[in-house]
Formats: sequence, structure tokens, C-alpha cells
Amino acid sequence: MPTAEPPSPARTATTTVATTAAVTTTVATTVRAAAFRPDIEGLRGIAVLAVLCFHTAVPGVTGGYVGVDVFFVISGFLITGMLVARPLGLLDFAARRARRILPAAAVVLVATALAGGLLLDPLRGTDLARDLLAAAGQFANWRFVGRQTDYLAAGRDPSVVQHFWSLGVENQFYALWGVLLLGLGRLLPRRRTVLTWLVTLIVGAGSLLLCLRWTAQSAPLGYFSTAGRLWEFAAGGAAALLARRLALRSATGTPRGWSRTGRAALCLLGWLGAAAVLAAVRWYDRATPFPGSAALLPALGTAAVLLAGGSGRPAGRTEVGRLLATRPLRAVGRLSYAWYLWHWPVLTIAEARLGPLPWTALGALTLASAVPAWLTLRLVEEPLRRGSTAPRRGLSIAAAALAVPLIAGLTLGGGTVRALGSAEGVRPPSGAAAGADLLAPGTQVLTLTPSLARARTDFPPGRDCEIPLAAENSPRCLFGDERSPDRIVLLGDSHAGQWISGLLPIAERRHWALEVLVKPGCPLAAVTVRNDVLGRTFTECDRWRENTLARLASGPAPRLIVLSGLNRYGGAEERAEGWRRTLDRLSALGAPLAYLADTPMPGQDIPTCLAASDGRSDACFFPRDTAFETDPLLAGGLAARYGIRVLDVGPVLCPGTGPDCPAVLQGVLLYRDSGHITDTLASVLSPRLERGLGGLLPE
Repeated sequence: MPTAEPPSPARTATTTVATTAAVTTTVATTVRAAAFRPDIEGLRGIAVLAVLCFHTAVPGVTGGYVGVDVFFVISGFLITGMLVARPLGLLDFAARRARRILPAAAVVLVATALAGGLLLDPLRGTDLARDLLAAAGQFANWRFVGRQTDYLAAGRDPSVVQHFWSLGVENQFYALWGVLLLGLGRLLPRRRTVLTWLVTLIVGAGSLLLCLRWTAQSAPLGYFSTAGRLWEFAAGGAAALLARRLALRSATGTPRGWSRTGRAALCLLGWLGAAAVLAAVRWYDRATPFPGSAALLPALGTAAVLLAGGSGRPAGRTEVGRLLATRPLRAVGRLSYAWYLWHWPVLTIAEARLGPLPWTALGALTLASAVPAWLTLRLVEEPLRRGSTAPRRGLSIAAAALAVPLIAGLTLGGGTVRALGSAEGVRPPSGAAAGADLLAPGTQVLTLTPSLARARTDFPPGRDCEIPLAAENSPRCLFGDERSPDRIVLLGDSHAGQWISGLLPIAERRHWALEVLVKPGCPLAAVTVRNDVLGRTFTECDRWRENTLARLASGPAPRLIVLSGLNRYGGAEERAEGWRRTLDRLSALGAPLAYLADTPMPGQDIPTCLAASDGRSDACFFPRDTAFETDPLLAGGLAARYGIRVLDVGPVLCPGTGPDCPAVLQGVLLYRDSGHITDTLASVLSPRLERGLGGLLPE
């Protein structure tokens, strides 16, 4: 019986080579098949529709802002997958990204500059010019971090290009990711995949920790900052790496076994991911602390959908993938970038011209913005995407796309500054010490004071006295004769801080010090409040109040304590009880107490309103019945009970008994925003304050 001939080494080698080639071909085919994912195009469509519906205030889409998070995860998935599958040179990578993103953004920015110059008032045009420079320079997110954490920006309308914050974050991510992954791949090519995993996990974990911390401490920092958002890109990157790994196993494993066990798992994963995204869109709202831990739901849900559609099976063949790959969603997905860029300027400029609009009108405007978006897609995005891929050409296009909007922003800024007039400060006019008139007899103001160009920066000295939201102790903040043992203490929130220039001359004439203890957004009355900037209960306010009262009790007694603040925290009964608790502590100090009643609240950005009306002083009246709230110290008898001297300038700033209050009196601009008085007005009112404090202060 013949025995089997042992296999030839040459034949074995040939078979091995053939098998390896077949596997390599299969893997390459799998990777190429995953290069275009119709389900990702549809997922982009879902994301942009969520954002558009949120900005349009469509009922039931209160969490549509998570569409941006979906975009971030998709970007991380695609960029990481591309860099791992096909290493590029850094210049080539930068040119590809710039050619894909910057030209369309430049078109929208230039169009927005033109529309802003024609349709917006000069003051908003000045704001827009600065925002355009930040957006064109790809750091808009950091500008909005500073603006929204600054109490001086309170009451301003949202920027026309505020949505460019996400583009800034994306481009900053691309720069970081390209340098890290391409640089490490060049240094250690054999460890490229391992290093990519390591970088993704380290960056993702660190960013998530920062995101959780910043969301708890400062909502704008957590929301707009790149470092607090990188973890979402890393989640997409991890999904890309895992999908690639599973694709390799699928190509080398048993197809029948994969289809039996993997099909159900991928189907379930995809549906769970889609449900997570839709749940966030439906149930989140503006009160949800975000991003923080809440962002995990849409981000991980998106990663699950991406992983389910790219794990070795034909792209989009899971049930969720087939749904996302339908033609309508894919069409919206192709339009998503340009539509996202166009819709927000259309909405904000329309409301700046027409006032607040119902969601139906906003929806019609959003649909209309699809027309310029489609033109941008067909005339800018697609031709450049199909054009030359030479790095030099891409970088030249990028340079032009950066330079043209910058020039447009500078041009717009120069024109609006000229329209507003001089921003130079002028000496405040003399104020009346008593009577119904604001100014002293014989005093005339020939031009609006302060000018509209200066109005928003006409705030009190000692800005550092208004401590950050996270601070729980006030610094040593003294004006006047700082070495004097005698001092006046100004105590309260930013509505107390606005009186510095009104009280400082009183202290200086007596060679005393003025000590300022103020915290923005923090009631002096013992009322626990929620802070919208932080997105949570303002616990730092309660601790600051306690620390400040203890500080006053432990130090030398001041000659006078002046109290003031916004009179709108909590309900009327809650305010009254909170004041009683605070006044019990303050009255025990033995120092005289004076109370500056809150000034009228316009409820609209007065400088912007005046700029839109060419400075007409009668154009920005606001209702008297909303300008004042019931004050427990005045109406509740608390001032009399605790022996507090009350100074109420409300009848001077809103004279008469008519239905409206003015924004300008005798040529003096009263408000620098929607609620704070100008520093010029505080100086004008100083003689009236000094007269009102007569008897409490020695001459």
C-alpha cells in the first residue's frame, strides 16, 4: 500500500504565499469597502436636522444641540480610520482638510460680513467684525468662552457666527491629531497601530476628565473648549480602530460563524446606539448640564452606530445602516456642512431686523437657507473635492480662504466704528443732588454721553473686584485712601459693583477707603440660586456670602456698609426671608447700613437698540411694569425694622407716571447693556447719593 508522499517545502511555501495574498486582498477589499459609508452620510443628515430643529425651536427637539456631538464623533472616526489605513505626509493631510473645510466657510463668512454691514446696526456690526476675525482664524470657540464667562457681556444677543465655534474645535482637533498620529507613525512605523490606540485612550480619558470638571465649574468652558471636547473625537477614533480590528478578524475568520454570532450583535449594537442619540435629542434640554456626563449618551451612541456599520460587513448592511443609507437622509447628509454654516446667520440676522420670531417662521427661514447651502455644495465643495490633490494647491486655497474673510471682517469693523463715532471718554456732566432732574441746573449735554462706541465698555473701575464664578472669597479691593482706618464697604452682586464711581468721590472727600466686596450673579440675601453660566446650583455664591459676612465680623467695623443688588432672585417671599437672615448678621456688626435700591431693568440691550435707531433717545423706551420688582426692603418694611437708610433713584431714572421708562435722560445714556447702568451715570448720581447719606457720614 503506497504511503503518502510528504509535502514539498516549495509547494508549502507557494500555498502559504497564495493564502496570505488572498487574505491581504480580502482585507484590502474590506477596507476599501468601508472607505465610503452611506450610513455615515445619513447619520450626518440626522445630526444636522437635530441642530437645525433645535435652533428653530421645533417642539419636541429640545436636545437637538447634541447633533454637534454626533459630528465630532463622526470626524474622529473618519480621520483616525484614514490616518491608520493610509498614512499621509503632514502637509498633504493639512491640505486635504483645508480644501474640504475652509473654502465653504470662507464663502459664508464673506456673505455674512456683507449682510451684516447692510442689515445690522453699527454696534452689532462691530461685534460681528470681531467675531468674524475669530471665526476666520479658527479660534471662535475660545472667543465665545471668554465672552460667555464675562459678566460684562451679559444681555447681549448671540453672535451671528457663534456656530463657528464647532468648526474651530474641529480644525484644532485635526491639527493635533495629524501631528500626533502622523508624527508617531513616522518615528515608529511598526508600532503605529499600538501608538494610535495609546494616544486615543490617553487623550480621550484626559479630555473626559476635563470635560466633567469644567462642566461643573464653568459651562461655557466645558462646552466651547477644545480640550473638553477631544474625548468625543477620541470616542470616534476608538470606534474606527475597533472596527478595523473586527474587519481584519472578519476577513480571516469563518464567514458562516461570523454571520451567525456577529449579525445579531451588530444589529443590537446599532439599534442601541441610534436609540441613545434619539433619546438625547428628545429628552435633553437647555437645563441639562452639558456636555459633562450627559454627553456620553449621544457620543457613545454615535460610536456604536459607526462600529456596527463598519465591522467587516458591507457598509450600511445592518438594519440601522440601511435606514440611515436611505436617499433622503443621504441627500441631507451631503448638504449638512454647508447647511449648518448658512442657517445660523440667516436666523440671527432676521431676528435682529424683525425681532423674535415664532418657530414656524424660523423653520421657513431655515428651509430657505438650504438654497445658498446647495449652491455652496455644488459650486465650492464638490469642485474642490474633485480637483487637484497636490498639497501646494490645497495650501494655496487654504491661505486664500483664511485671508479673504479676515479682510472682510477688518473692512466691516472699520466701517461700523466710523458710524458709531468716537470711543474716547469724556468728563461726566454734573449731577443734581436733589429734585426730579438728573443733571445739575444749567448743565447741558450736547451729544450722547457716553457715546455708543464707548457704551459697552463704560463699566466701573476695579474689574478684578468682580470675582470669577468659581471664587468663594473676595480679594483685597480698596479705592481712595487705602491706608485710612476708615472705610465704606460696598457689598452685593454686579448691581452693587456698578455703584463704585458713585461712592468713590464720597470716600475720597473724607480721605477714607472704599472697600468693594461683590460677586456677580450672587444675591446678598440668603437665597440659593441656579447659575446659567455654570449650568447648576450656584453653591459658590452661598459660600462666598458666608465667608464675606464672617470676614466683616472678624475685622474692624467700617464707617458705613452700603448694600445693593439685583432684586430678582427667587420669589418675593424667598427674597424677604433671605434678606432677614442676612440683615440679622449685618446689623450685629454695629455699623450704619444703607441700601441702594435696584435700578430699572430694561430687559433689552440698550446700546444695540439705540444704534439700530440712529441714536434717537425716544426709540428705546421700555415698560415700567417690567422695569421694577417688589422690593422687600422698601415694600416689606425691612429697611425700617433694621434701621437702614434707603436711597432709591428709580423715580429719577424712570420719571413721571407714564407706562414707559427712558433709556436716555438729558443726553446721558443710562444703561450699558440690558440691566447695568453706565459708569457715567453712576458718577452723575454721586451728589445725589452723598446727599441721601447725609447724617450717616461726617462732613
